[in-house]
Order: sequence, then structure tokens, then C-alpha cells
Amino acid sequence: MTKRKQTILMILGIFMVAVNMRPAITSIGPMLDTIRDQLELSNTQVSVLTSLPVLCMGIFALLAPVLNRKLGLVKSVCVMLFVIGLLTAVRGVNDSYGVLLLTAFGIGIAIAIIGPLLSAMIKQKFPERAASVISVYSFGMGVGASISAGLTAYVYEATASYRMALGIWSILAIAGILLWLAATRGEVQIRQQSEGHSRTAGTSPWKTPKAWIFLLFFGLQASTFFAVITWVVPVVMANGFTLLRASSLLSMMTIIQIIFNLLFPLLIGRFPARRFWLLVILLAGLLGVGFIGTGSHVLTWIGAFILGIPLGGLFPIALLLPLDETETASETNDWTAMMQTGGYIMAGILPLLIGVLYDLTSNHHNTLLIIAAFFLLMIILTFFIGNGKRQDRL
Repeated sequence: MTKRKQTILMILGIFMVAVNMRPAITSIGPMLDTIRDQLELSNTQVSVLTSLPVLCMGIFALLAPVLNRKLGLVKSVCVMLFVIGLLTAVRGVNDSYGVLLLTAFGIGIAIAIIGPLLSAMIKQKFPERAASVISVYSFGMGVGASISAGLTAYVYEATASYRMALGIWSILAIAGILLWLAATRGEVQIRQQSEGHSRTAGTSPWKTPKAWIFLLFFGLQASTFFAVITWVVPVVMANGFTLLRASSLLSMMTIIQIIFNLLFPLLIGRFPARRFWLLVILLAGLLGVGFIGTGSHVLTWIGAFILGIPLGGLFPIALLLPLDETETASETNDWTAMMQTGGYIMAGILPLLIGVLYDLTSNHHNTLLIIAAFFLLMIILTFFIGNGKRQDRL
């Protein structure tokens, strides 16, 4: 196989792995009310099903470098894909709340380990095209989120089983494992610093103020994404949308998202005015939330369309931040692991507040106010992130 074909296959492998990193979480949103009613749960209990895996994605992200040393990149990612597929399939045969919680826990750990490894791999294997490959990575997650969020309700309508609607996404893991193995034939290993070298070759990201700013920004953008994906269907259904119409709105939003997953990294690579793009994206998010908050069906559709812009643009920009600030794949792995550790812990906790408040007030105006607050906080952080872009040096 030529080097060009191997590179293309590797990029496709990254894409397919990324596709598997969202459906087990985003398929819950359209089924939120159904699961709550059939299992007789509170809104807080059912929202834990999306918050728990995100929380695990933060707590266990630091396992990525450890597993890379023990198993290597290829085996680590392959095993984690198998875990995602198996636990997603379990949801198709058992609908108890305890099983849903256990599968959410395991899936969150698997995603936590895959994320930093892929970022470090991109830094090492594609140093001159990191932004382009990151766009493929984020596009893959957008595709996974889009098809699961958009089609889960249709599977439920066709089968009258939310177990089937949740479990069907395990088939993506089979495709992911096969393509990943084909793409990574041969040795693919992330170079890591020895302990002695790491003590003398630079400051730990945990002691670096810029890394903490990145962590807060990543946490807020992830909180916004999971809050919107989880709660937009219940919000618009409370305003008179049917389940299928609400799911169609979510599908449209996620289609816009995946377009901007691809577009924004390319735009920033060509026009690296990071602060400008972030402010445009975040102001669009506030506008979208405002339109949905009017309760008008027409403005709700427009608001959902606009809201797809930040959902698609913020994540790839956040992924690029550690790549801009670090010089080696090992440093990228450390910074990304830190950013995702703290960021996903935030994203596991903050959207849970929506379920708690809704149980207390039965009012989704608070849901939209919380999401708007996330956007406002990110606007403030934008001025601390900076506007420059460091050249890749390996």
C-alpha cells in the first residue's frame, strides 16, 4: 500500500472512531421523556444518563497515557471501541435504570481514553495538517451525534421500543473496529517522555494558567453541547412540538453542526483570527437561544438552525487550543488529557442542574437561561484565550 493510500485510510479510521464517540450519549436526548415516563423516574434521574458518561470522560481521561504505555495506541483504541459497542448493545436487551447507569459509566470511560490518544496521534502523525485532521475528527463526532440524535426517535416509532432505539447504535462500533484495524496496520505508537525527561522538559499543564483557561473553556463548550442535545427536544415539546417534529428540529440542528465541524478548523487555519471567530460563534449561540425562548414555532426553527453554528464550531476550536500551545505529541496528550479531565467533569455536572431545576420549577425557561449563561461565560474567557497561533514544532 502506498503512503498516500495509508494516510487516507488512517484519516478514515480516525473519522470512524470519532463517529462512535457520541451516539451512546446523544441518543438519550430524544428518548428522555419516554424513559422518564416508562421507568417512572424524575427529570434529575433521567438526566444523569447523559451527565454520568460525560463526568466519566473527565475523571478517566488521565488513563489515556497509562493505557498507551501498557497496550499501545492501536490496541487501546480497539479495546475501547469494543467496550462502547458491547455496552450499547446491552441497552437493547435490558431496560432497567441500573443497567442504563452502568452502561453510561463504562461508555464514558471508553470515550475518555480514546479522546486524548487521537489528539496526540494527530499531533504526531499530521504535524503540518493538524487543523485539517482535527476537522475530520470533529466532523466524525458530529456525524455520530447527528445520526443518533436525529434517527433515534424514528427507530422508536418504528419498533415501539426505546431499548431498540438505544441499542441499535452498537453496529457503529463494528464498522469502527474493522476500519481502525485496517487503517493502523503496522506500529502506530505515541512517543511519550520518560519520567526523568518530563520532570525537566517543561512545566506541567496543571501549573500553567493558560491550560486552566483552556480547561474552563472546554468545560463550558462541552456543557453547552450536552445541555442542548439533551434538553432541546423536551424544551420544544413543552412549546407544542410533537416528538417526531422535535426530533426533526434536532436533526436539522446537528446537520448544521457537522457542516461547521468541518468548516471552522479550515477557516481558522486560513484566517487565524481566533478571537474574532469565537465571538461570532458565541454571539450566534446567544441569538439562537433567544429565538427558541420566544416559543414561536417559526423562530424556534430559525433559532435551532443558528444554534447549530456554535455546536459545530466550538468543539474543534477547543481541540486545536492544546495543539497550538504544545511542541510534542506527548505534551499535546498531557494538555488534552488535563483539558478534557476538568472540562468533562464540568460538563457532567453543569447540565445536571437543568434537570434539578426542572424538577423544582417545571419550567424550561430556566433551561434556556442556563445555556445562555454558558455562552456569556465563554465570551468572557475568549479575551483570556488570546488571538495568536503557535506554529507546530515537533
